[in-house]
Amino acid sequence: MGIRRSLDCMSCIRFNTPAQRAQMRAMAPSMVTAEEAAAQHPAPEVTDSKIARLRLLARNANPKIRESAASNHNTPVDVFEALAQDSDDGVRACVARNEYAPCDVLRMLAHDPSDTVRGFLAINFFVPDDAMSTLAADESATVQRLVRWKHELASV
Repeated sequence: MGIRRSLDCMSCIRFNTPAQRAQMRAMAPSMVTAEEAAAQHPAPEVTDSKIARLRLLARNANPKIRESAASNHNTPVDVFEALAQDSDDGVRACVARNEYAPCDVLRMLAHDPSDTVRGFLAINFFVPDDAMSTLAADESATVQRLVRWKHELASV
């Protein structure tokens, strides 16, 4: 019985012939670069209504919704400034890791009371050098390690 059952299971396995494998390779989609993909699928235009929606999201009572505004590339400077002072660590962390956040806002976050926020700031490649110097001397060993890790990555 055991042998019969194994043979039945073997019949479930599909083996493709060389011709079938060649046809699958021929029909496979070609790989495109990130730039080509971006050109094929351009981002929609930033409109006044989109900015108005971001302003509304930034004032929402739910911190997860405020995080979406803090993570957006099109968030206005004044909204970034307000979100960088949000009472929720998660919202401030989203600002800290956003590469489009203004340098002055990122500098401000170098003094944030949350190790998590400063840790996310430490790994953002768009943080100004003076803020990175502040983080390199941070009281948190974790933040200091993240600064060293990012420096090592940048050196490679």
